[in-house]
Amino acid sequence: MQNKKDNISRRTFLKMMGAGSAAAAIAACAGKKSTDADDDDYKNQLEPPVGKMTYRTCPTSGDRVSLLGYGMMRLPMKDGADEFDQEMINRQVDYAIEHGLNYFDTSPVYCRGLSERCTGIALSRHPREKFFVATKLSNFDPSYQTLENSKKMYHDSMKELQVDYIDYYLLHAIGGGGMEDLHRRFIDNGVLDYLLEERAAGRIRNLGFSYHGDVEVFDYLLAENDKYHWDFVQIELNWLDWQYANEINDSNTDAVYLYGELQKRGIPAVIMEPLLGGRLAKVPQYVAKQLKQRDPEKSIASWAFRYAGTPEGVLTVLSGMTYMEHLKDNLLSYCPLQPLTEEEQRLLDTQIAHQMMEEELIPCNACQYCMPCPYGIDIPAIFTHYNKVKTEDRLPQDAGDPQYRENRRRYLISLDRSVERDRQPDHCIQCGRCIHEKHCPQQINIPKELERISQFVEQLRRQA
Repeated sequence: MQNKKDNISRRTFLKMMGAGSAAAAIAACAGKKSTDADDDDYKNQLEPPVGKMTYRTCPTSGDRVSLLGYGMMRLPMKDGADEFDQEMINRQVDYAIEHGLNYFDTSPVYCRGLSERCTGIALSRHPREKFFVATKLSNFDPSYQTLENSKKMYHDSMKELQVDYIDYYLLHAIGGGGMEDLHRRFIDNGVLDYLLEERAAGRIRNLGFSYHGDVEVFDYLLAENDKYHWDFVQIELNWLDWQYANEINDSNTDAVYLYGELQKRGIPAVIMEPLLGGRLAKVPQYVAKQLKQRDPEKSIASWAFRYAGTPEGVLTVLSGMTYMEHLKDNLLSYCPLQPLTEEEQRLLDTQIAHQMMEEELIPCNACQYCMPCPYGIDIPAIFTHYNKVKTEDRLPQDAGDPQYRENRRRYLISLDRSVERDRQPDHCIQCGRCIHEKHCPQQINIPKELERISQFVEQLRRQA
């Protein structure tokens, strides 16, 4: 386990990247334990079989990649301690590899800057040929956008991961700042040319990018594929974003378009957000009922993972698995994959997705990019709680409703249990840092939503 001195040095590293960068936002990690691991879906959980993992072949490198990929951005923490649980990380990585998972995705800025180190410690205990490691050039802060400092970040990643080559290397989160941001971070400074040289030298085996935001940037990089020869591209794909990503947020692009453009060029897709930040595991009760009627033994989350893994152009599907229960459930979905039928796919991405779009939820993925808030507001927990109560049809809105008083009481009690009082929305001072510094990939007007919820909660409390 890393010692205190190491923790301080990595935090200093993040501070060097600048408080205003996306890195500071991504740095937040697992946080306190949720109740997900106690859900009914996991009470009688089966052990996933060994030797049954579904694999896909990367067409450019020939790599045989597990359909389930481990996203190392929500690592487990020690109970009651502000420290990552390296022993548990090791156990979960060991279990994953034992069950055929071989793709591990990290970044210099995940988990307070410690994800690569924790990942490197866990993976270094296994033969190098047993795993593929993916990491990113997360040069969001202007001070890291020079060629020299971007090179340093790249080489530091190999040191932290304890490897002498990187299997899958990504330009991190292109599109968020438009074409200007792309040119500043990767093209005008010569960084992309350098990475192409590193790929030619074999120190990067596969080169790609992860995409959020402006579709012009996505289209530009694909139009230049004859020049760059992208080995893979990481996109957000799930059954709600398939046709409704742009409707949820006009800065997003529907997954049907992104996937289709990659397919035209034979570029494999790495999938992020298969659960849309957990929202597709915590669906409204009427949705859960429909899915449970079809297969009572399958978890709700498994439908989303089967949906994301069914398209043949998908290389691997990433999941940030904090708890062993999540890892086992996802392994059950892919050991082996039972592809969805066309009828099941349309049930999810057309019929049920349309129903969910009418819910008007806050489109928060709990990605933690908005964190840490300088005033301690637990933004993702507030939005998650609000969405959960609303999807369960327990939001106390109509005082004439016979259930209004009971729903009001339950809402206030559950809010206090989910979010500490001094981290609730009434402590927001509307500084705007969470939006002015472009932290939110979903482009949520966070101060406005916090103010709306704060006023709603205050009204409920006055009625007590």
